[in-house]
Amino acid sequence: MSAAVCPGSYDPFTLGHRYVVERTAARFDRVVVAVVVNPNKQGMFNVDERIALIEEDCADMPNVEVRIWTGLVVDLLTEENADTMVKGLRSETDFAYELPMAQMNRELTGCETYFMLTDPRFAHVSSSLVKEVAKLGGDVTPYLSEHIHTALLDRIAGTRAI
Repeated sequence: MSAAVCPGSYDPFTLGHRYVVERTAARFDRVVVAVVVNPNKQGMFNVDERIALIEEDCADMPNVEVRIWTGLVVDLLTEENADTMVKGLRSETDFAYELPMAQMNRELTGCETYFMLTDPRFAHVSSSLVKEVAKLGGDVTPYLSEHIHTALLDRIAGTRAI
């Protein structure tokens, strides 16, 4: 059984993220979407909220699991019996950032990193940019699933508690 891990902070999970997960799920028997905890970053949504939002968004993909991870992602691959990490790329900037990590991960454990290009409609979309635009009153509906859009606007308005 083939398995892949798609790690990220996913704060929030955008349609660009979903596009990469969908394509990964079509190519692997099992996909683990890993919400990676960075203790140096304070997210808009806590990890449990992000997991719940992603699980709802990916409910139509039965081979996708969502879980939390703290530490080296290569250790998660070992734990999940996966040898492939899939990272979405929007631009050459993402590639330049991801390449050294992919090379280090391969040296540490032999895991392969597959780079998957996102849909060009989402090449300019990042979670940070979506949050910034939404906070300033811009329309981010083209970039988020409806329930995540609602959660984001509720959080900005100070009314959301998942």
